[in-house]
Order: sequence, then C-alpha cells, then structure tokens
Amino acid sequence: MANKRNLKKQIRNICGDLAAECAMAIQFIPMVDKEKMSEIISRVAGLQENTLARVSFSFDKSARDFDNNHEYIKAKKEYNKIAYRKLVSEFNKTVEKVVDDMNAAVPKPADK
Repeated sequence: MANKRNLKKQIRNICGDLAAECAMAIQFIPMVDKEKMSEIISRVAGLQENTLARVSFSFDKSARDFDNNHEYIKAKKEYNKIAYRKLVSEFNKTVEKVVDDMNAAVPKPADK
C-alpha cells in the first residue's frame, strides 16, 4: 500500500464494481434472485462504509515511550504494516463471500 488515499480509492472502486455487477444482473439476467442481489448491494455499501472508517487509525504510543525517535518510527511503521495487512485481509475475505453470494443468486444455465 502506497498511502491511505490509494487504499481508500481501491476500496471504493472494488465496492462500486461489485454493486454495479449486482445492479446489472438485476436488470439483464432473467430469473436472477432480485431480492438477494438487492441485499448484496446493501452489504457491499456497509462493507465500504465500515472498511473506510477503519482505514484511519492512530498508533497507541507516543515518541516519549521510546528511547529515541528512530525506535518510535520503526515501531509505528511495524504497527501500521500489521494493521493494514489485517484490514486488507478481512476486506478480501468479505469480498470473496460477497462474490460467492452473487454467484449463488444467478441461475444456472439449462443443459441443452
């Protein structure tokens, strides 16, 4: 991750694409479960809102807690790296569940 702004853009793009796919499925795929797709769109909106709220957080220690500034910066960087990995991992797992639910709502093609 380069910075928070890029991470937030990626989250918005992914959630927007998922919601758009659901809306297109509702409009263009016959026999799709429209209620389930609408529910998925709501879940995606909640996912986006919750994930964006969790992107901004603060390090729980101050520079005074360390012997020097170098140790503080190193500890803060490691804390941020772990926190962002966890955030992205949880987001990706939720997106996978949403995609599985989207696939389940689309009817299977009839064999000919």
